[in-house]
Amino acid sequence: MIAIAKIGGHQELVQVGDKLEVDKLDAEVGKTVSFDVLLVSEPDGKDFKVGKPFIEGIKVEAKILEQGRGEKIRVYKMKPRKRYRRNLGHRQDYTAIEIVAIKTGAPKKSAAKPVAEKAADKPATKAAPKTAIKKPAAKKTAAKKPAAKKAPAKK
Repeated sequence: MIAIAKIGGHQELVQVGDKLEVDKLDAEVGKTVSFDVLLVSEPDGKDFKVGKPFIEGIKVEAKILEQGRGEKIRVYKMKPRKRYRRNLGHRQDYTAIEIVAIKTGAPKKSAAKPVAEKAADKPATKAAPKTAIKKPAAKKTAAKKPAAKKAPAKK
């Protein structure tokens, strides 16, 4: 079974046994974490379910293998003839995870009655016509008068 899961703000295509490096997660090494599923399918791709946006009752469980930092990325900025040179570096934090299981549970049934039962419970009544709601007219503001011009000073 394969799934598209939302992991750390990104969508990843996963299946059981995959090892991934994702953006840093707030969990300890050895713990298991679960992620929401957007799409789940059999490997042949014939039978699949799509969520709106997630599928209820289906989770991807993963075990945290490692917390680490990636290789240093060098950023060099330069403007010719201006004596401007900057050499910056950055190391991105990551979490290495292994997909343990794709848990498919039955979706939760709500306590609400189906639409057909709701209609049968109510007695037939004639609906009142909808009337338009009138909004009160907005108050008009008085136009500002231009300031009086000053007479030029005598020399």
